[in-house]
Amino acid sequence: MNVATAAPTATTLKELIDSGWESKTVKREIRDNFTQMLASGEELFPGIVGYDDTVIPEINLALLAGHDMLFLGEKGQAKSRIMRMLTRFLDEWIPYIDHPELPVHEDPTHPVTSLGRKLVETLDPEDIKIAWWHRDHRYSERLSPGTKFADIIGEIDPAKLTGGVSMSAEEALSFGLIPRMHRGIFAMNELPELDDLVQVGLFNILEERDVQIRGFPIRFDLDIMILFSANPSTYNRSGKVIPQLKDRIGTIVQTHYPTERDQGIDILRQEIGTDLEGEYPVQVPYFMFQLVEEITEQARRSKFIDQASGVSARFSLANFRTMVASARQRGILHNEKPAVPRISDLGHLYSSSLGKLELDLMGTHQMSEKQVLDAVVAKAVQVIFGEYVEKHGLGEIAEIFRSGVRVEVGDLLPSSDYAERLQSVPPAWDLAFEVNASENEAVRASCVEFVLAGLYSMDRISRAQRHGKIEYEV
Repeated sequence: MNVATAAPTATTLKELIDSGWESKTVKREIRDNFTQMLASGEELFPGIVGYDDTVIPEINLALLAGHDMLFLGEKGQAKSRIMRMLTRFLDEWIPYIDHPELPVHEDPTHPVTSLGRKLVETLDPEDIKIAWWHRDHRYSERLSPGTKFADIIGEIDPAKLTGGVSMSAEEALSFGLIPRMHRGIFAMNELPELDDLVQVGLFNILEERDVQIRGFPIRFDLDIMILFSANPSTYNRSGKVIPQLKDRIGTIVQTHYPTERDQGIDILRQEIGTDLEGEYPVQVPYFMFQLVEEITEQARRSKFIDQASGVSARFSLANFRTMVASARQRGILHNEKPAVPRISDLGHLYSSSLGKLELDLMGTHQMSEKQVLDAVVAKAVQVIFGEYVEKHGLGEIAEIFRSGVRVEVGDLLPSSDYAERLQSVPPAWDLAFEVNASENEAVRASCVEFVLAGLYSMDRISRAQRHGKIEYEV
Protein backbone atom coordinates (compact mmCIF):
# COMPACT_ATOMS: atom_id res chain seq x y z
CA MET A 1 0.00 0.00 0.00
CA ASN A 2 1.32 3.44 -0.96
CA VAL A 3 1.95 5.99 1.78
CA ALA A 4 -0.94 8.44 1.92
CA THR A 5 -0.25 12.04 1.04
CA ALA A 6 -1.71 14.85 3.12
CA ALA A 7 -5.42 15.53 2.70
CA PRO A 8 -6.49 18.67 0.78
CA THR A 9 -6.84 21.80 2.88
CA ALA A 10 -10.48 22.77 2.23
CA THR A 11 -12.46 22.62 5.48
CA THR A 12 -15.75 24.27 4.43
CA LEU A 13 -18.08 23.84 1.49
CA LYS A 14 -17.23 27.36 0.29
CA GLU A 15 -13.48 26.56 0.24
CA LEU A 16 -14.25 23.31 -1.56
CA ILE A 17 -16.30 25.07 -4.25
CA ASP A 18 -13.64 27.75 -4.64
CA SER A 19 -10.96 25.08 -5.11
CA GLY A 20 -12.71 23.86 -8.26
CA TRP A 21 -13.31 20.34 -6.93
CA GLU A 22 -15.49 18.26 -9.26
CA SER A 23 -18.03 15.75 -7.97
CA LYS A 24 -17.89 12.32 -9.65
CA THR A 25 -19.65 9.01 -9.19
CA VAL A 26 -17.52 6.14 -7.89
CA LYS A 27 -17.47 4.38 -11.25
CA ARG A 28 -16.62 7.58 -13.11
CA GLU A 29 -13.86 8.24 -10.62
CA ILE A 30 -12.47 4.72 -11.12
CA ARG A 31 -12.74 4.91 -14.90
CA ASP A 32 -10.95 8.27 -15.10
CA ASN A 33 -8.06 7.17 -12.88
CA PHE A 34 -7.84 3.77 -14.56
CA THR A 35 -7.76 5.40 -17.99
CA GLN A 36 -4.92 7.68 -16.93
CA MET A 37 -2.89 4.77 -15.52
CA LEU A 38 -3.55 2.61 -18.58
CA ALA A 39 -2.48 5.40 -20.94
CA SER A 40 0.72 6.04 -18.98
CA GLY A 41 1.73 2.36 -19.05
CA GLU A 42 1.68 2.07 -15.25
CA GLU A 43 1.43 -1.44 -13.80
CA LEU A 44 -2.25 -1.86 -13.08
CA PHE A 45 -2.29 -4.84 -10.73
CA PRO A 46 1.14 -5.17 -9.09
CA GLY A 47 1.80 -8.57 -7.55
CA ILE A 48 -0.88 -10.40 -9.55
CA VAL A 49 0.91 -13.20 -11.44
CA GLY A 50 -0.31 -15.22 -14.42
CA TYR A 51 -3.37 -13.15 -15.33
CA ASP A 52 -1.91 -10.74 -17.89
CA ASP A 53 -3.56 -12.39 -20.90
CA THR A 54 -6.70 -13.75 -19.27
CA VAL A 55 -8.18 -12.18 -16.14
CA ILE A 56 -6.77 -8.65 -16.20
CA PRO A 57 -8.08 -7.77 -19.70
CA GLU A 58 -11.61 -8.69 -18.55
CA ILE A 59 -11.27 -6.54 -15.41
CA ASN A 60 -10.00 -3.65 -17.53
CA LEU A 61 -13.07 -3.77 -19.76
CA ALA A 62 -15.39 -4.00 -16.76
CA LEU A 63 -13.82 -0.90 -15.20
CA LEU A 64 -14.15 1.05 -18.44
CA ALA A 65 -17.75 -0.14 -18.83
CA GLY A 66 -18.66 0.85 -15.27
CA HIS A 67 -19.84 -2.64 -14.37
CA ASP A 68 -20.33 -4.36 -11.06
CA MET A 69 -18.31 -7.59 -11.13
CA LEU A 70 -18.44 -11.20 -10.03
CA PHE A 71 -15.09 -12.99 -9.63
CA LEU A 72 -15.76 -16.65 -10.34
CA GLY A 73 -13.10 -19.20 -9.42
CA GLU A 74 -11.88 -21.83 -6.97
CA LYS A 75 -10.27 -20.95 -3.66
CA GLY A 76 -6.82 -19.42 -3.67
CA GLN A 77 -7.03 -17.66 -7.05
CA ALA A 78 -6.47 -14.10 -5.74
CA LYS A 79 -10.13 -13.08 -6.05
CA SER A 80 -10.22 -11.18 -2.76
CA ARG A 81 -6.79 -9.67 -3.37
CA ILE A 82 -7.86 -8.25 -6.71
CA MET A 83 -11.12 -6.86 -5.31
CA ARG A 84 -9.22 -5.08 -2.55
CA MET A 85 -6.76 -3.67 -5.10
CA LEU A 86 -9.50 -1.82 -6.99
CA THR A 87 -9.29 0.98 -4.42
CA ARG A 88 -6.06 2.07 -6.12
CA PHE A 89 -8.22 3.46 -8.95
CA LEU A 90 -10.17 5.71 -6.58
CA ASP A 91 -9.16 9.33 -5.96
CA GLU A 92 -6.81 9.39 -3.00
CA TRP A 93 -9.08 11.77 -1.06
CA ILE A 94 -12.71 12.78 -1.45
CA PRO A 95 -14.58 15.38 0.63
CA TYR A 96 -17.69 14.71 2.69
CA ILE A 97 -19.96 16.75 4.92
CA ASP A 98 -18.59 16.58 8.45
CA HIS A 99 -21.71 16.24 10.59
CA PRO A 100 -22.11 13.74 13.48
CA GLU A 101 -25.70 12.81 12.64
CA LEU A 102 -25.13 11.96 8.98
CA PRO A 103 -25.20 8.17 8.47
CA VAL A 104 -23.05 8.20 5.29
CA HIS A 105 -20.12 10.10 3.80
CA GLU A 106 -22.23 12.65 1.94
CA ASP A 107 -21.06 14.27 -1.30
CA PRO A 108 -21.05 17.97 -0.27
CA THR A 109 -22.56 19.04 -3.59
CA HIS A 110 -24.95 16.11 -4.19
CA PRO A 111 -26.23 14.84 -0.81
CA VAL A 112 -28.62 11.87 -0.90
CA THR A 113 -30.03 11.79 2.65
CA SER A 114 -32.76 14.12 3.85
CA LEU A 115 -30.48 15.57 6.53
CA GLY A 116 -27.67 16.12 4.05
CA ARG A 117 -29.97 17.95 1.64
CA LYS A 118 -31.37 20.04 4.48
CA LEU A 119 -27.88 21.13 5.57
CA VAL A 120 -26.90 22.19 2.06
CA GLU A 121 -30.20 23.98 1.45
CA THR A 122 -30.39 25.90 4.73
CA LEU A 123 -26.84 26.68 5.78
CA ASP A 124 -24.35 29.08 4.28
CA PRO A 125 -21.50 27.23 2.48
CA GLU A 126 -19.05 28.81 4.92
CA ASP A 127 -20.85 27.08 7.80
CA ILE A 128 -20.85 23.57 6.31
CA LYS A 129 -17.83 21.71 7.59
CA ILE A 130 -15.88 19.45 5.22
CA ALA A 131 -13.66 16.47 6.07
CA TRP A 132 -11.72 14.11 3.80
CA TRP A 133 -12.07 10.35 3.25
CA HIS A 134 -9.03 8.35 2.12
CA ARG A 135 -9.44 5.67 -0.53
CA ASP A 136 -8.00 2.96 1.77
CA HIS A 137 -11.12 3.33 3.93
CA ARG A 138 -13.60 3.30 1.04
CA TYR A 139 -13.69 -0.50 0.77
CA SER A 140 -15.67 -2.97 2.84
CA GLU A 141 -16.33 -6.67 2.43
CA ARG A 142 -18.45 -9.35 3.98
CA LEU A 143 -18.45 -13.15 3.98
CA SER A 144 -21.90 -14.45 3.00
CA PRO A 145 -22.60 -17.30 5.47
CA GLY A 146 -24.65 -15.97 8.37
CA THR A 147 -25.16 -12.56 6.79
CA LYS A 148 -28.62 -11.10 7.43
CA PHE A 149 -30.61 -8.47 5.60
CA ALA A 150 -30.03 -5.99 8.40
CA ASP A 151 -26.27 -6.56 8.26
CA ILE A 152 -25.70 -5.35 4.73
CA ILE A 153 -28.81 -3.34 3.85
CA GLY A 154 -30.38 -2.14 7.08
CA GLU A 155 -33.32 -2.30 9.46
CA ILE A 156 -35.89 -0.10 11.12
CA ASP A 157 -34.41 0.93 14.48
CA PRO A 158 -36.95 0.34 17.30
CA ALA A 159 -35.10 2.77 19.57
CA LYS A 160 -35.65 5.57 17.09
CA LEU A 161 -39.34 4.71 16.84
CA THR A 162 -39.58 4.88 20.62
CA GLY A 163 -38.05 8.34 20.45
CA GLY A 164 -40.93 9.51 18.27
CA VAL A 165 -39.44 9.13 14.76
CA SER A 166 -42.01 8.05 12.16
CA MET A 167 -41.58 4.53 10.75
CA SER A 168 -41.82 5.99 7.25
CA ALA A 169 -39.06 8.52 7.88
CA GLU A 170 -35.51 8.04 6.71
CA GLU A 171 -34.28 8.83 10.22
CA ALA A 172 -35.89 5.57 11.46
CA LEU A 173 -33.32 3.51 9.56
CA SER A 174 -30.30 1.76 10.95
CA PHE A 175 -28.03 1.43 7.91
CA GLY A 176 -26.24 -1.76 6.93
CA LEU A 177 -22.80 -2.13 5.36
CA ILE A 178 -23.81 -1.29 1.80
CA PRO A 179 -25.50 2.07 2.52
CA ARG A 180 -22.62 2.99 4.82
CA MET A 181 -20.23 2.43 1.90
CA HIS A 182 -22.01 5.09 -0.17
CA ARG A 183 -19.32 6.52 -2.49
CA GLY A 184 -17.11 3.45 -2.02
CA ILE A 185 -16.69 -0.21 -2.95
CA PHE A 186 -18.48 -3.11 -1.28
CA ALA A 187 -17.53 -6.77 -1.82
CA MET A 188 -19.60 -9.83 -0.93
CA ASN A 189 -17.60 -13.05 -0.75
CA GLU A 190 -19.19 -16.46 -1.47
CA LEU A 191 -22.33 -15.06 -3.09
CA PRO A 192 -24.15 -18.45 -3.41
CA GLU A 193 -24.18 -18.78 0.38
CA LEU A 194 -26.17 -15.57 0.73
CA ASP A 195 -29.71 -15.97 2.08
CA ASP A 196 -32.46 -15.66 -0.58
CA LEU A 197 -34.04 -12.71 1.23
CA VAL A 198 -30.75 -10.82 1.15
CA GLN A 199 -30.28 -11.64 -2.54
CA VAL A 200 -33.70 -10.15 -3.22
CA GLY A 201 -32.69 -7.08 -1.23
CA LEU A 202 -29.74 -6.57 -3.58
CA PHE A 203 -31.95 -6.23 -6.68
CA ASN A 204 -32.70 -2.53 -6.38
CA ILE A 205 -29.19 -1.71 -5.23
CA LEU A 206 -27.68 -3.28 -8.35
CA GLU A 207 -30.27 -2.00 -10.81
CA GLU A 208 -31.77 1.20 -9.38
CA ARG A 209 -29.05 2.10 -6.85
CA ASP A 210 -31.60 2.75 -4.12
CA VAL A 211 -32.39 1.23 -0.74
CA GLN A 212 -35.78 -0.12 0.31
CA ILE A 213 -36.22 -1.66 3.75
CA ARG A 214 -39.19 -3.81 4.73
CA GLY A 215 -41.26 -2.30 1.96
CA PHE A 216 -41.42 1.14 3.55
CA PRO A 217 -41.25 4.13 1.17
CA ILE A 218 -37.77 5.11 2.33
CA ARG A 219 -35.23 5.37 -0.42
CA PHE A 220 -32.17 7.29 -1.45
CA ASP A 221 -29.79 6.94 -4.35
CA LEU A 222 -26.61 5.03 -3.58
CA ASP A 223 -23.31 5.66 -5.33
CA ILE A 224 -21.38 2.42 -4.96
CA MET A 225 -19.51 -0.31 -6.83
CA ILE A 226 -20.61 -3.82 -5.88
CA LEU A 227 -18.26 -6.81 -6.20
CA PHE A 228 -18.95 -10.49 -5.63
CA SER A 229 -16.90 -13.68 -5.48
CA ALA A 230 -18.08 -17.27 -5.89
CA ASN A 231 -16.94 -20.83 -6.57
CA PRO A 232 -18.18 -22.11 -9.96
CA SER A 233 -19.44 -25.39 -8.49
CA THR A 234 -21.91 -23.55 -6.24
CA TYR A 235 -22.62 -20.50 -8.38
CA ASN A 236 -23.72 -22.65 -11.32
CA ARG A 237 -25.82 -24.97 -9.17
CA SER A 238 -29.50 -24.40 -9.77
CA GLY A 239 -31.22 -22.44 -7.04
CA LYS A 240 -28.09 -21.17 -5.28
CA VAL A 241 -28.21 -17.69 -6.82
CA ILE A 242 -31.50 -16.10 -7.83
CA PRO A 243 -31.59 -15.61 -11.65
CA GLN A 244 -32.66 -11.97 -11.35
CA LEU A 245 -29.58 -11.22 -9.30
CA LYS A 246 -27.30 -12.95 -11.81
CA ASP A 247 -28.88 -10.86 -14.54
CA ARG A 248 -27.98 -7.63 -12.77
CA ILE A 249 -24.23 -8.36 -12.47
CA GLY A 250 -22.46 -6.51 -15.27
CA THR A 251 -19.32 -8.64 -15.74
CA ILE A 252 -18.26 -12.12 -14.68
CA VAL A 253 -14.47 -12.47 -14.41
CA GLN A 254 -13.31 -16.09 -14.53
CA THR A 255 -10.13 -16.64 -12.49
CA HIS A 256 -7.85 -19.68 -12.67
CA TYR A 257 -4.79 -21.34 -11.18
CA PRO A 258 -1.34 -20.70 -12.71
CA THR A 259 -1.15 -22.21 -16.19
CA GLU A 260 2.61 -22.79 -15.88
CA ARG A 261 4.71 -24.07 -12.98
CA ASP A 262 7.05 -21.07 -13.23
CA GLN A 263 4.11 -18.76 -12.54
CA GLY A 264 3.37 -20.67 -9.35
CA ILE A 265 7.04 -20.38 -8.36
CA ASP A 266 6.93 -16.63 -9.01
CA ILE A 267 3.94 -16.41 -6.65
CA LEU A 268 5.85 -18.40 -4.03
CA ARG A 269 8.89 -16.13 -4.27
CA GLN A 270 6.67 -13.07 -4.01
CA GLU A 271 4.72 -14.28 -1.00
CA ILE A 272 7.64 -15.57 1.10
CA GLY A 273 9.30 -12.14 1.03
CA THR A 274 12.15 -12.15 3.56
CA ASP A 275 11.20 -15.50 5.15
CA LEU A 276 14.49 -17.06 3.98
CA GLU A 277 16.67 -14.49 5.70
CA GLY A 278 17.51 -13.91 9.35
CA GLU A 279 19.99 -15.30 11.87
CA TYR A 280 19.58 -18.80 10.43
CA PRO A 281 19.09 -18.22 6.70
CA VAL A 282 17.75 -20.84 4.30
CA GLN A 283 18.94 -21.35 0.73
CA VAL A 284 16.40 -23.14 -1.47
CA PRO A 285 17.68 -24.91 -4.61
CA TYR A 286 15.48 -24.29 -7.60
CA PHE A 287 14.50 -27.95 -7.87
CA MET A 288 12.95 -27.71 -4.40
CA PHE A 289 10.86 -24.73 -5.56
CA GLN A 290 9.83 -26.86 -8.52
CA LEU A 291 8.93 -29.79 -6.30
CA VAL A 292 6.71 -27.80 -3.97
CA GLU A 293 4.81 -26.28 -6.87
CA GLU A 294 4.60 -29.59 -8.73
CA ILE A 295 3.05 -31.18 -5.64
CA THR A 296 0.28 -28.60 -5.92
CA GLU A 297 -0.10 -29.18 -9.66
CA GLN A 298 -0.33 -32.94 -9.15
CA ALA A 299 -2.95 -32.40 -6.45
CA ARG A 300 -4.97 -30.36 -8.95
CA ARG A 301 -4.85 -33.29 -11.37
CA SER A 302 -5.39 -36.11 -8.91
CA LYS A 303 -8.53 -38.19 -9.40
CA PHE A 304 -8.55 -38.78 -5.65
CA ILE A 305 -9.05 -35.08 -4.86
CA ASP A 306 -12.30 -33.18 -5.36
CA GLN A 307 -11.33 -30.73 -8.09
CA ALA A 308 -14.59 -28.78 -7.74
CA SER A 309 -13.30 -27.60 -4.37
CA GLY A 310 -9.92 -26.64 -5.83
CA VAL A 311 -6.38 -26.71 -4.47
CA SER A 312 -5.47 -23.24 -3.30
CA ALA A 313 -2.24 -21.36 -3.89
CA ARG A 314 -2.12 -21.29 -0.09
CA PHE A 315 -1.45 -25.04 -0.30
CA SER A 316 1.88 -24.34 -2.03
CA LEU A 317 2.76 -21.52 0.34
CA ALA A 318 1.97 -23.50 3.51
CA ASN A 319 3.96 -26.48 2.26
CA PHE A 320 6.89 -24.29 1.26
CA ARG A 321 7.01 -22.64 4.67
CA THR A 322 6.84 -26.03 6.41
CA MET A 323 9.73 -27.27 4.27
CA VAL A 324 11.76 -24.14 5.08
CA ALA A 325 10.95 -24.49 8.78
CA SER A 326 12.21 -28.08 8.78
CA ALA A 327 15.44 -27.02 7.08
CA ARG A 328 15.86 -24.09 9.48
CA GLN A 329 15.39 -26.37 12.48
CA ARG A 330 18.21 -28.55 11.16
CA GLY A 331 20.34 -25.47 10.62
CA ILE A 332 19.79 -24.36 14.20
CA LEU A 333 20.58 -27.81 15.64
CA HIS A 334 23.75 -28.33 13.60
CA ASN A 335 24.74 -24.70 13.10
CA GLU A 336 24.45 -25.00 9.32
CA LYS A 337 24.33 -21.60 7.63
CA PRO A 338 22.60 -21.45 5.31
CA ALA A 339 20.36 -24.45 5.83
CA VAL A 340 19.23 -26.11 2.61
CA PRO A 341 15.88 -27.95 2.24
CA ARG A 342 15.94 -31.62 1.24
CA ILE A 343 13.42 -34.21 0.08
CA SER A 344 13.25 -35.55 3.64
CA ASP A 345 11.90 -32.17 4.77
CA LEU A 346 8.83 -32.90 2.67
CA GLY A 347 8.00 -35.64 5.15
CA HIS A 348 6.48 -32.93 7.36
CA LEU A 349 3.97 -31.75 4.76
CA TYR A 350 1.15 -33.66 6.42
CA SER A 351 0.85 -30.89 9.00
CA SER A 352 0.47 -28.15 6.37
CA SER A 353 -1.52 -30.18 3.84
CA LEU A 354 -4.11 -32.12 5.78
CA GLY A 355 -7.38 -30.22 5.78
CA LYS A 356 -6.49 -28.28 2.62
CA LEU A 357 -7.35 -31.21 0.34
CA GLU A 358 -10.89 -32.45 0.01
CA LEU A 359 -10.96 -36.06 -1.11
CA ASP A 360 -13.23 -37.31 -3.86
CA LEU A 361 -15.05 -39.97 -1.90
CA MET A 362 -16.12 -41.70 -5.12
CA GLY A 363 -12.56 -42.06 -6.36
CA THR A 364 -10.35 -42.64 -3.32
CA HIS A 365 -11.27 -46.32 -2.81
CA GLN A 366 -10.84 -45.94 0.93
CA MET A 367 -7.47 -44.20 0.64
CA SER A 368 -6.69 -41.90 3.55
CA GLU A 369 -5.72 -38.26 3.08
CA LYS A 370 -2.14 -39.15 4.04
CA GLN A 371 -2.00 -41.89 1.42
CA VAL A 372 -3.33 -39.53 -1.22
CA LEU A 373 -0.72 -36.92 -0.26
CA ASP A 374 2.06 -39.55 -0.39
CA ALA A 375 0.98 -40.50 -3.89
CA VAL A 376 0.89 -36.86 -4.97
CA VAL A 377 4.39 -36.16 -3.58
CA ALA A 378 5.81 -39.32 -5.17
CA LYS A 379 4.41 -38.34 -8.56
CA ALA A 380 5.82 -34.83 -8.22
CA VAL A 381 9.31 -36.19 -7.48
CA GLN A 382 9.05 -38.48 -10.50
CA VAL A 383 8.00 -35.63 -12.80
CA ILE A 384 10.66 -33.12 -11.69
CA PHE A 385 13.49 -35.67 -11.62
CA GLY A 386 12.38 -36.94 -15.02
CA GLU A 387 12.79 -33.44 -16.44
CA TYR A 388 16.36 -33.24 -15.11
CA VAL A 389 17.13 -36.69 -16.45
CA GLU A 390 15.77 -35.79 -19.87
CA LYS A 391 17.80 -32.60 -19.97
CA HIS A 392 21.08 -33.77 -18.43
CA GLY A 393 21.12 -37.53 -18.82
CA LEU A 394 20.53 -40.23 -16.20
CA GLY A 395 24.01 -41.66 -16.51
CA GLU A 396 25.95 -38.66 -15.23
CA ILE A 397 23.40 -37.77 -12.56
CA ALA A 398 23.34 -41.31 -11.15
CA GLU A 399 27.03 -42.07 -11.69
CA ILE A 400 28.08 -41.69 -8.08
CA PHE A 401 25.74 -44.44 -6.94
CA ARG A 402 26.92 -47.11 -9.35
CA SER A 403 29.45 -48.53 -6.87
CA GLY A 404 26.83 -49.82 -4.46
CA VAL A 405 26.79 -46.90 -2.07
CA ARG A 406 24.26 -47.15 0.76
CA VAL A 407 22.97 -43.81 1.99
CA GLU A 408 20.79 -43.05 4.98
CA VAL A 409 18.81 -39.82 4.82
CA GLY A 410 16.66 -37.89 7.29
CA ASP A 411 15.57 -34.35 7.98
CA LEU A 412 17.62 -34.12 11.21
CA LEU A 413 20.85 -35.66 9.91
CA PRO A 414 23.70 -33.15 9.60
CA SER A 415 24.92 -32.45 6.09
CA SER A 416 28.38 -33.70 7.05
CA ASP A 417 26.97 -37.24 7.22
CA TYR A 418 26.26 -37.08 3.51
CA ALA A 419 29.65 -35.60 2.77
CA GLU A 420 31.40 -38.47 4.55
CA ARG A 421 29.69 -40.99 2.27
CA LEU A 422 30.09 -38.94 -0.88
CA GLN A 423 33.57 -37.46 -0.99
CA SER A 424 32.99 -35.97 -4.43
CA VAL A 425 30.16 -35.41 -6.83
CA PRO A 426 30.09 -35.56 -10.63
CA PRO A 427 30.85 -32.22 -12.28
CA ALA A 428 27.52 -32.61 -14.10
CA TRP A 429 25.67 -32.08 -10.81
CA ASP A 430 26.79 -28.47 -10.48
CA LEU A 431 25.67 -27.83 -14.04
CA ALA A 432 22.38 -29.70 -13.75
CA PHE A 433 21.25 -28.30 -10.41
CA GLU A 434 22.72 -24.81 -10.79
CA VAL A 435 24.02 -24.96 -7.22
CA ASN A 436 27.46 -25.52 -5.68
CA ALA A 437 26.98 -29.18 -4.80
CA SER A 438 30.73 -29.75 -4.90
CA GLU A 439 31.62 -26.97 -2.47
CA ASN A 440 28.74 -26.78 0.00
CA GLU A 441 27.86 -29.78 2.18
CA ALA A 442 24.28 -28.67 2.81
CA VAL A 443 23.62 -28.14 -0.88
CA ARG A 444 25.24 -31.47 -1.66
CA ALA A 445 22.99 -33.22 0.84
CA SER A 446 19.94 -31.70 -0.82
CA CYS A 447 21.13 -32.78 -4.27
CA VAL A 448 21.89 -36.28 -3.01
CA GLU A 449 18.41 -36.73 -1.60
CA PHE A 450 16.85 -35.42 -4.78
CA VAL A 451 18.81 -37.85 -6.93
CA LEU A 452 18.10 -40.78 -4.60
CA ALA A 453 14.38 -40.04 -4.45
CA GLY A 454 14.33 -39.58 -8.21
CA LEU A 455 16.12 -42.84 -8.90
CA TYR A 456 13.74 -44.62 -6.54
CA SER A 457 10.75 -43.11 -8.36
CA MET A 458 12.14 -44.69 -11.56
CA ASP A 459 12.73 -48.06 -9.87
CA ARG A 460 16.52 -47.74 -10.28
CA ILE A 461 17.33 -48.25 -6.59
CA SER A 462 15.63 -49.73 -3.54
CA ARG A 463 14.45 -47.95 -0.41
CA ALA A 464 13.88 -49.06 3.16
CA GLN A 465 12.29 -46.92 5.87
CA ARG A 466 12.63 -47.39 9.61
CA HIS A 467 12.59 -45.26 12.75
CA GLY A 468 11.79 -42.12 10.76
CA LYS A 469 14.85 -42.48 8.53
CA ILE A 470 15.16 -43.72 4.95
CA GLU A 471 17.96 -45.85 3.52
CA TYR A 472 18.62 -46.06 -0.20
CA GLU A 473 20.72 -48.75 -1.85
CA VAL A 474 21.71 -49.50 -5.45
